[in-house]
Amino acid sequence: MQNFDICVIGGGGHVGLPLSIAFAEKGKKVIIYDTNRETLDIIKNGRMPFMEEGCEEILEKVINKYLFTTDRPKSIAESEFIVVVIGTPVDEHLNPKFRLMKKFFEDILPYLREGQIIILRSTIYPGTTEKIRNLLKEQIPGIEVCFCPERIAEGKSREELENLPQIVSGFDKEAVNKVSNLFNLLTDDIILINPLEAELAKLLTNSYRYIHFAISNQFYMICQEYGVDFDKVYHGMTHNYPRLKGFPKPGLAAGPCLFKDTMQISAFTNNKFFLGHSAMLINEGLPNFLVEQLKKKFNLQKKNVGILGMAFKAEIDDNRESLSYKLKKILEIEAKNVYSSDPYVKDKDLITEEELISRSDIIIIGVPHKKYKNIDVKDKIVVDIWGHVENIKNKF
Repeated sequence: MQNFDICVIGGGGHVGLPLSIAFAEKGKKVIIYDTNRETLDIIKNGRMPFMEEGCEEILEKVINKYLFTTDRPKSIAESEFIVVVIGTPVDEHLNPKFRLMKKFFEDILPYLREGQIIILRSTIYPGTTEKIRNLLKEQIPGIEVCFCPERIAEGKSREELENLPQIVSGFDKEAVNKVSNLFNLLTDDIILINPLEAELAKLLTNSYRYIHFAISNQFYMICQEYGVDFDKVYHGMTHNYPRLKGFPKPGLAAGPCLFKDTMQISAFTNNKFFLGHSAMLINEGLPNFLVEQLKKKFNLQKKNVGILGMAFKAEIDDNRESLSYKLKKILEIEAKNVYSSDPYVKDKDLITEEELISRSDIIIIGVPHKKYKNIDVKDKIVVDIWGHVENIKNKF
């Protein structure tokens, strides 16, 4: 029995929920299957469990009309399209853990049936789409698997789901056509490539961005070591110079995707992705570099240090894989006291920015939230890698 057009497995998260809302807004009957009951209760009340610009207003309109929630897997059997937003994680050795993906599909196999189309949405290791298809078709010959990678920037899903091209890939022409028609509800710009090409397109995009950030961070480190103001260098490089348009400023390049996906490409190339490894050493080493630079000038054992911004990027409340937390751990060893604050992140250990400024001798801008642009940091010493805060009296 088909009661729903789409079931989004893991649909309460940052990837699945915005997509579920978008399809529901277009009139599709969508059910979110998620095991996090607390998150489902928030969604059922028409509220977003995390920051996502413009989504809550739509959620309030579609919930319990076109959008439904459940923590029971039987909804999988009642849907035509099954969107899976569970990606390939990496282990402690930075190698992909395909066995977890395999076990997931083995667990939901009793709820799958002929005629359904599985849409893999999260980033996966190259070749995974084909492996999952072969695994499922051994048991259900009439099922199909497509890979349609999520490409939105967190916090901008409402805008980007409709404005960015959608990649659709698969092995069966009819299934690809059906999935293309489904995503045509959101955008007219559909890119058709094969699954391996799509898997690499997603991973290489994130790796490119990660390397891009590493270039800026390496340049920042060079300038810092020679006592040169990188903000002025950056201005000199980029002002009205089109060949450097889009060159990012330095900063703590973090989050749940860029580093992980770069390491997946490394594993795929048998650890011959030297650019990726170099980018990892630079980006992951930036917190240590900052602390070492501070130690050269100050006795940190006698200094209180505050970190403003604990999310992994600006204007979101997501602190997954945030390098601000890595920086905090290092400082807890090196400094007298360490304080942290963020206006959006939910963390019982955070204090208000006013308290942080008052207590700290040195303040590090962890994330360039808009509200920090004109923040009054008094006469405190400020480390602003991003070049974000204006009117700093004692810039490090």
